[in-house]
Amino acid sequence: MKKSDLIDLSWDEFDELRDPRPAGNDFDAVVDRAISRRGFLGGVLAFGSGAVAMGAGVFGSATSARAQAAGFAFTPIDIATDFDIHVPEGYAWKPLVRWGDALWSEAEGAFSPETGVSVEMSDKVFGENTDGMELFEVDGKQLIAVNSEYVNPKINLPADSEGMPKNADEVVLLKNLQGVTVMEVADTGEGYAVVVDSPYNRRITHETQMTMDGPVAGSDLVKTNADPEGMSPKGTMNNCGSGRTLWGTYLTCEENFNGYFGATGEFTLTEGFERYGIGGEGRYAYEKFDERYDLSKEPMEPNRHGWITEIDPANPDSTPVKHSALGRFKHENAAMTQATDGRVVVYMGDDERGEFIYRYVSNGVWTEGGSTDGLLSDGTLYVAKFNDDMTGEWLALKPETTGMELAELLVHARMAGSKVGATTMDRPEWIAVNPLKSEAYCALTNNSKRGSEGMPVNAANPRETNDYGQIVRWRPEGEDHGAETFAWDLYVMAGNPAVYDNAYGGSDNVTPGNMFNSPDGMAFDTQGMLWIQTDGDDSNEGDFAGQGNNQMLVGNTETGDIARFLTAPNGAEVTGLCWSADKKVAFVGIQHPGGSWPDGDGIPRSSVISVWREDGQAIG
Repeated sequence: MKKSDLIDLSWDEFDELRDPRPAGNDFDAVVDRAISRRGFLGGVLAFGSGAVAMGAGVFGSATSARAQAAGFAFTPIDIATDFDIHVPEGYAWKPLVRWGDALWSEAEGAFSPETGVSVEMSDKVFGENTDGMELFEVDGKQLIAVNSEYVNPKINLPADSEGMPKNADEVVLLKNLQGVTVMEVADTGEGYAVVVDSPYNRRITHETQMTMDGPVAGSDLVKTNADPEGMSPKGTMNNCGSGRTLWGTYLTCEENFNGYFGATGEFTLTEGFERYGIGGEGRYAYEKFDERYDLSKEPMEPNRHGWITEIDPANPDSTPVKHSALGRFKHENAAMTQATDGRVVVYMGDDERGEFIYRYVSNGVWTEGGSTDGLLSDGTLYVAKFNDDMTGEWLALKPETTGMELAELLVHARMAGSKVGATTMDRPEWIAVNPLKSEAYCALTNNSKRGSEGMPVNAANPRETNDYGQIVRWRPEGEDHGAETFAWDLYVMAGNPAVYDNAYGGSDNVTPGNMFNSPDGMAFDTQGMLWIQTDGDDSNEGDFAGQGNNQMLVGNTETGDIARFLTAPNGAEVTGLCWSADKKVAFVGIQHPGGSWPDGDGIPRSSVISVWREDGQAIG
């Protein structure tokens, strides 16, 4: 494989090339055994009211009356296969910000559809491939913190570079177009726009100075030549999903960090490199021009990435903090809530096939306006085990349970999870906590290897590949997110009922009118509705015929009804969602669109769009 071909691989394909996973998936075996006890799908999908198992989600040809009966304030829309955005009748949308748009006036006009952005302006514009985001109110201003997960070198670098940087300046360009943007937004009277030159605007990149806290800070596992104290890592990378703290700061989640490292000389595969997919060839050739990414010179540098990083959007001079107590893995997002006794709880998914769902519980308690010291640095990391009887438990990752030192088990959280017998999952992505009741949901987006050696098909997954995905949910014992046990079920099994009349068709709340594949992003609105975003196959052919482009749907978790709200341009995934302070506008991320969306100038630009009701009512 040519070096430049690595860029064309998805992260899932890259990880499979670097670290094939032959092991079976525990969770599907658990579902299989639960089904054998309770009957095909029904018992596993009947949680609470039982409406899902009774087929309450059958829209067929969706009507306004049916949608309103399910609690939806819109008429569900049909699929789309074009290169545009579609929303329901009575709603409108427009771009808020696009890759290359200026955050400061000096960068106005810096983007060119022919040449992209110059190195000099690359940290003064909005980054590429938007992902997780959150909105914050600060002194009457509205600030959005938003991730730029990765870059496409083939459209960022000069044509003669052929998709790989050929000098240090081109590496700097790629670094600057990733990371996090903090930007002020305001309603101009003609829709929302970025406030250029706002004192809150900020870019946080692979070069931004960070600090680290928790048990790993100062450990030999994170000491480098550039930082012999092991306290001051630099940069945050591959920022995927997000979260927000109870006290109003932003949590950015470092996911596929492994692909940024390579080696220019001989190096030793240190502990954890194989399990985390770290090898001798990086996706972006950083190692050729920056020793920090060269495993033959800085073998501990990868241990300084793969963390939850906290950013204070209200203080552009603040130093971001990597919280080692929350564990190191490929973080999708961070969903924070509270135990009944006031302790802070953070749910997290590790987005790789065969990995785990985690929970962190602080030792200290949080009260509004109180101190936050130690809340994300002093606590216990747990990993989930799902049982056949539809119960589960949180297994503590401690030296006495894992046989590992505390810093070691946090750096190598995946190995620690394996040691205690956690349940392997099909790519745990976003987790969302219901604001109206004690329950949490996790999108298990898909598993491309279902049916291969070690991953036999089963009653829950009779298809040879789990290309459709599912959403699992759990309710903690005693309605307390701090409890050590929970009950679980499946909210939905995605599928294609237009092609299959068996489990390939999905659960009863999946119909020809609302079907989808590969649930990914999720968020609850203030009314308790679950918004579901997809990142799957948009070929509209074969097993995916009739599913169209990636989309955003809304789910009623009481009845099981699910309705399509938005469709993305072909080639794009829908990722990242937050609402304006008055809940009248939803901000939605559109990553790696195809065609020349949204400008029609020949080059696709990942963007954040704003969506609103034309009657001025709240949307979230």
